[in-house]
Amino acid sequence: MTATVPAETAKVGAGRMSRREVLQALSGLMVGMFVSILASTVVANALPRIIADLNGTQTVYTWIVTTELLAMTATVPLWGKMADLYSKKLLIQLSLGLFVVGSLIAGLTPNVEVLLASRVVQGIGAGGMTALATIVMAAMIPPRELGRYAGIFGAVFGVGTIAGPLIGGVLVDTSWLGWRWCFLIGVPFSLLSIFLLQRTLHLPVTRRKVTIDWLGALLITAGVSTVLVWSSLAGNKFAWASGWTALMVGGGLALLALAVWVESRAAEPIVPLEIFRNRTVSLTTVASILVGVAMFGGTVFLSQYFQLSLGKSPTVAGLMSLPMILGLLVSSTVAGQLITKYGRWKRYLVTGAAVMVVGMLLLATIDAGTSVVLLGVYMAVLGIGVGMLMQNLVLAAQNDVPAHELGAATSVLTFFRSMGGTIGVSALGAVLANRVATLSAEKLGPLAGGAPGGEGSTEVPDLSTLPEPVLRIIQDVYGTATGELFLVATPFAVLALVVVLFIREKPLHTLSGDERRAREEAAAAVPGAH
Repeated sequence: MTATVPAETAKVGAGRMSRREVLQALSGLMVGMFVSILASTVVANALPRIIADLNGTQTVYTWIVTTELLAMTATVPLWGKMADLYSKKLLIQLSLGLFVVGSLIAGLTPNVEVLLASRVVQGIGAGGMTALATIVMAAMIPPRELGRYAGIFGAVFGVGTIAGPLIGGVLVDTSWLGWRWCFLIGVPFSLLSIFLLQRTLHLPVTRRKVTIDWLGALLITAGVSTVLVWSSLAGNKFAWASGWTALMVGGGLALLALAVWVESRAAEPIVPLEIFRNRTVSLTTVASILVGVAMFGGTVFLSQYFQLSLGKSPTVAGLMSLPMILGLLVSSTVAGQLITKYGRWKRYLVTGAAVMVVGMLLLATIDAGTSVVLLGVYMAVLGIGVGMLMQNLVLAAQNDVPAHELGAATSVLTFFRSMGGTIGVSALGAVLANRVATLSAEKLGPLAGGAPGGEGSTEVPDLSTLPEPVLRIIQDVYGTATGELFLVATPFAVLALVVVLFIREKPLHTLSGDERRAREEAAAAVPGAH
């Protein structure tokens, strides 16, 4: 399918955007990115109430989170490719519009079926926002200056990821708000973001013929969705080693193999395969997967640990995440400023990966008796490491690809980080469930038959109904199992450190993505130019 891309209707200045214009445009991007990330995490502490009110089942409990995450992860490459072909401003407003529609439907949903459908729409919108925010930033700002702003974006991403359970807990615990506001809270912020972007974001669009590889997009989405659906169900609905696993993994890999074949022959592939010939892109992609597994796979269960092992309320459990948020916020912002000042970035990648390993090892020592102060220190260490590492992986890749591949490179990293996180949550959730069941059986004996626990389980115990001796055992079980979970996740962090060590540092460009693209196109138009 071929289409002509319309020129941007907004006024485009002759030169680079001023610092004030950049900050104004970034305000809209940051608001939109925050609410899109929040959509994935804000329901964590609200799920039991949602399921009770809508008479949902165990399957629905899991899929309220999984459907949004699947839709977001699977559509990121498509959004990234369209950003290289169409108006970035129009696309980012479209993604926010989809998010608003999905949020309104979810907040007003009469039943679980409508809720699940709305979460898919939310996920598609959130996928666009997550991919396009970083792409738009690279188009406006030279890599040499990007660190100053990338640190802020890294902090927004981390705060949205970690603060979601806190915000959700407060909304659920507030009688005059309730769980529906976990979805509705994003609507006014998304509309504000659309308004700010319309007023402040002015990016040129090249008018040219383009061909969208819809077959490749369909195969990638189907293949990735099949693998992610398997990872969310394996160990829960069926055994890891089972016929269903063979069918779903085999089918997913076959679809992805077919997608690779289609992409290698497409005129405008969704994921340009040649991009992986770039050493930096390949290494940062692998590192992003490992960071996703280690960070999301480990930290997503901390809220459960706070409530079940330490006996905290949903709101207090959210507040206990603040040390990680502050560590991430400070380190990403400071590292970004230093990168902009000195132009060196690899040292922060290596340091961040090393500190993340230390944070994971420290959290591997926690149990039901760990003091809140010590726990806060451990979480701050992990936040500092992730803050220096996560966003600067994107910076390294963006700095090392041609301007016309900025969208593809950025979306590839975002896509693989999200996929790593999704698989990490599912796999480590199964590990946690098995350890809880085993430890409960050992310590409670016959009383532990069908012991509760595990990711997405509706059999999580109500601590207020347990007799004192059993309560202490259950708290100890969840504390021990959570510590072991971080120990299992630590090797992924170590591998991320090893991969980062092999990334070559290259000087940061002093031209923005749009300026580089204009120069590349001008050079290509001159015969014999290189």
